[in-house]
Amino acid sequence: MKGISVKKSEDFSRWYTELLQKAELADIRYNIKGFVPYRAWASISIKRMYDKYEKCLEKKGHMPLIMPTLIPERNFLLEADHVEGFSPQVFWVTHGGDKKLEERLALRPTSETALYQMYSLWIRSYNDLPFKRYVPGQVFRYEGGDTRAFFRAREFHWIESHDVFATEEEARRQVVEDMETTQEMLEDEFAIPMIFFQRPEWDKFAGAVHTYAADALMDSGRVLQLPSTHLLGQNFSKPFNVTFMDENNEEKYGWITCYGPAISRIYGAMIALLGDDQGLVLPWDLAPIQIVIIPIYRADTKELVLKKVKELSELIEILIDDVYIKLDDRDYVSPGEKFNEWELKGVPLRIELGPKDIENDQIVAVNRITGEKMRVKQAELNDFIENYSSKFTKQLKEKYSIQFESQVEVTKTIDEVKKAIGENKIACTGFCSIDLDGENCAEIIEKEVKAFVRGKRVDKESHKFEKCVVCDKPAHETVYIARSY
Repeated sequence: MKGISVKKSEDFSRWYTELLQKAELADIRYNIKGFVPYRAWASISIKRMYDKYEKCLEKKGHMPLIMPTLIPERNFLLEADHVEGFSPQVFWVTHGGDKKLEERLALRPTSETALYQMYSLWIRSYNDLPFKRYVPGQVFRYEGGDTRAFFRAREFHWIESHDVFATEEEARRQVVEDMETTQEMLEDEFAIPMIFFQRPEWDKFAGAVHTYAADALMDSGRVLQLPSTHLLGQNFSKPFNVTFMDENNEEKYGWITCYGPAISRIYGAMIALLGDDQGLVLPWDLAPIQIVIIPIYRADTKELVLKKVKELSELIEILIDDVYIKLDDRDYVSPGEKFNEWELKGVPLRIELGPKDIENDQIVAVNRITGEKMRVKQAELNDFIENYSSKFTKQLKEKYSIQFESQVEVTKTIDEVKKAIGENKIACTGFCSIDLDGENCAEIIEKEVKAFVRGKRVDKESHKFEKCVVCDKPAHETVYIARSY
């Protein structure tokens, strides 16, 4: 298996395309634009990502649902902003066999209009609240522009949680919890550094009161939107009649939030951000194979070495619980080719064993992140692997968190913003308002800089500015500007 032919820093787009192909992650040759088959290596990691996310949501009180893929058109028409925002992206089903349907049915682009019709039937009393549910599955959106596997497609693999509360205060607390969940998953489990922004009013989810979204910065200098959470208020509960009887037996409208981690897009961000010139680098828990053992021998030592590597593989499986291990004893592939193949596919730990290692009762362990080679006595193997596996993902997180912060540039003029964007950075600057009053300034930035106002940080903000970078009016916000996928 040949490695990647281009450096990531020199041509990110080509590097990414080769990574998908040569690491056997996805095949873009499927003959419907934007619909991509995910191959086994990617599917295993994505399955584990779903498992982690669903367990996290359930620990926080969410229960799963399985919902129909089709939504009747009349559901969309109940919320004006929502239908206006999503209609251009809807795939419509118009026929059942040869018969034209009386009503068009939408392939689900998002689940609000499917769920809330049912919530109006399921929720009766304040005793039913909070009502926290999540839906794993696929959604479909007719993306009119360019598509890229995992980043931007017409079929997304994701999870939606939709929660109903008795009060606005409880709903706002859920939005904060959603952001905390995102940080737990993306940064701690998937090693993806990100910034959470409150999106500008002109860029919020169709039908939301406010939208909060995580952005990750890719090596291309573009940001990729990852999970977003939305305070919907009562904008959907009123048209869909999502009500409850309170303690005084009065009917009240529920306060709704929704949260949407797109697992396939998070996977795309993870492989693009963590990968290097050799190929994939994957967090320990998500790697389809975590340890690969490669025997190194000559003809006269082959039998001995193969016997020992088999014993070593069996020993590791006994010593370490739930480890995914591969013994690569193919005799038609050279050790060097095996090294390149498993580096390309992102195996976190490579173990080499040759005649001299057997003599010295040791193994050679190679770190996928750093390439460092370590000689480990077999008597210390259990402690070594447990320590290595527990620290591997943290090592990735620390490496890329430092890199991420260095790519944010403080700017005070449009020329400085242009320079930062041209250097593949995120520009931090002063802005008049992320309410609709600032939309004209945002349009100027989009036109002159070819980048977008992503919003204001929801965590600590250490930078303050006196004037808006566009109109010179007082800066009421500190915003971040970047190109995006």
